[in-house]
Amino acid sequence: MKKILLVEDHAIVRLATRFLILDLLNPVVVYEAGSFSETLTQLSHSPADLVVLDINIPDGEGFNMIPKIREIQPKVLIMIFSSLEEEIYALHYMKAGANGFLSKNASQEEIKKAILSMLEAGNYISTAVQQQLLRNTVENKPNGENPLEHLSQRELEVMDMLIEGYWTKEIAIKLNLTESSVSTYKSRIFDKLKVSTLIEMFKKVQFYKSRNPGI
Repeated sequence: MKKILLVEDHAIVRLATRFLILDLLNPVVVYEAGSFSETLTQLSHSPADLVVLDINIPDGEGFNMIPKIREIQPKVLIMIFSSLEEEIYALHYMKAGANGFLSKNASQEEIKKAILSMLEAGNYISTAVQQQLLRNTVENKPNGENPLEHLSQRELEVMDMLIEGYWTKEIAIKLNLTESSVSTYKSRIFDKLKVSTLIEMFKKVQFYKSRNPGI
């Protein structure tokens, strides 16, 4: 019997996803967690075949959640299930160790397909991400034309927090960095996006997110 841990802090989304999994797989055991600390507790007490992991959860730690999950259960499959822009974040999370990435905007059919692929093949990437990989390979570019794809994992985290209105000190505390390190990441972000202010950064991020199909 397959065992799936569903990590989601919104009750309605968690309930809908749970019903979808129960309808897809029979028999199956579905555990639930609404925060990252609860996720680690669940995994410490119950083995799981698959973790369906939302990123923006209480006390979540972004990319760092993946190695911490694997410290408890090294062989567990991890599928990121997020509202974050797939063509910007998917490859970064896959490089960080996730086995799959699925957008919350996906249809029920694609969600079912993704879960089955994870359990049967051990991985899942959407058609949009496959096309992104193909485009980058054909063009011989490690990153596409979207400058957001040039940002490192940590730079993406800092950028998102800057957009959300966090100050340098707050970001440093949340990401366990020094304030000077946060400032360095901020400078790198500005340089890669070719902006000089937070307002310019916000406008450019919104532009490229709206410009790219599938985002």
